Amino acid sequence: QVQLVESGGGLVQAGDSLRLSCAASGHTFSSYSMGWFRQAPGKEREFVAAITWSGGSTHYADSVKGRFTISRDNAKNTVLLQMNSLKPEDTAVYYCAAHRYPYGHTTFDYWRPTEDDFRSWGQGTQVTVSS
Repeated sequence: QVQLVESGGGLVQAGDSLRLSCAASGHTFSSYSMGWFRQAPGKEREFVAAITWSGGSTHYADSVKGRFTISRDNAKNTVLLQMNSLKPEDTAVYYCAAHRYPYGHTTFDYWRPTEDDFRSWGQGTQVTVSS
């Protein structure tokens, strides 16, 4: 099973940028599709972005499309989430997650990621955006 540790969260102002990092260990990182989710106070955890194990395809929630970019560096066992033009509604705890199974989907043509697709989760990193 993949072990995940997120970092990079913080307090920023609306319009600022942050880059979240997720360091993976304990398994063959490059074999797993990865995702970012977030949970705001009083709300359910929601999907933010995902990248296939090959790194060839990405998918985003409509709320972050055009502002956030997910990427991976398999040589460093790291997945990144670049967040630009942050809004107060982006305030949440952000979680990194690894897919349940290695390999699998290579595109998002027929896959809409949900929490159930992912087995390994990090502890989360807090992102707070002030207005």
